[in-house]
Amino acid sequence: MKVVLLASGFGSRISEESQFKPKPMIEIGGMPILWHIMKEYAFYGHTEFIICAGYKQEYIKEWFANYFLYNSDVSFDFRNGKNELIVHHSNLEPWQVTVVDTGYNTMTGGRIRRIQEYVGNEPFFMTYGDGVCDVDINKLLEFHLSHGKTATLTAVKLAQEKGVLDIGGDQAVKAFREKSINDGAPINAGYMVLESKIFNYLTDDTCVFEREPLSKLVEEGQLMSYIHTGFWQCMDNIREKTMLEKLLAIDAAPWKKWDRAIPNNPYKD
Repeated sequence: MKVVLLASGFGSRISEESQFKPKPMIEIGGMPILWHIMKEYAFYGHTEFIICAGYKQEYIKEWFANYFLYNSDVSFDFRNGKNELIVHHSNLEPWQVTVVDTGYNTMTGGRIRRIQEYVGNEPFFMTYGDGVCDVDINKLLEFHLSHGKTATLTAVKLAQEKGVLDIGGDQAVKAFREKSINDGAPINAGYMVLESKIFNYLTDDTCVFEREPLSKLVEEGQLMSYIHTGFWQCMDNIREKTMLEKLLAIDAAPWKKWDRAIPNNPYKD
């Protein structure tokens, strides 16, 4: 199945780096977070990617254009007035990557609408290019196929940072405890599976996928949630970027599975 990635974010809350590149191209562990997400899907056998680019989209195209060169052993032969490139060894992933300029100010729903011709009439994965997760992609897909609805999103609960107070009628604190993950409401973590009929819900470039389309799906009973109790983390600011960097540095990054054997994928294209 094809994997659609929204990679056009301005990253205003992490402007220290996003002023130079799109937010999904900010690096953790020396590689863009977008690449980490692609490695997640590829681990489960899904290697055909469609990237919805916008802000500084040329950066993404140039990065992938140079990816082959940077991951190969090469000789440059300038003899006889020529410039010949000889590739000896390459460590590339067997991916197909399509980068589409979906517009500078286009909203999320409009961006997905613009890549319809590259998806066709098939179901596809879709997620945001700024968050990593250790969800089992094939179990997510299996769940989606089991219910027959138009869309499935991955839902996670985040641990809350503030303490919980039990306050009596006299304003005295009767009890205090730290908040736990069970205090938070589930949120949309992305990592979606969408049927091609989703394009019927997308109107134009001003369409915000998370508003009208998802609300209409809810009204029609066509949106299901796959509850994920494992790791998920977006990268909205430098603090979160640093946390992801540290997890990689100590080899404790839950989403990093690609050094292990690829599991059997009954839905492999």
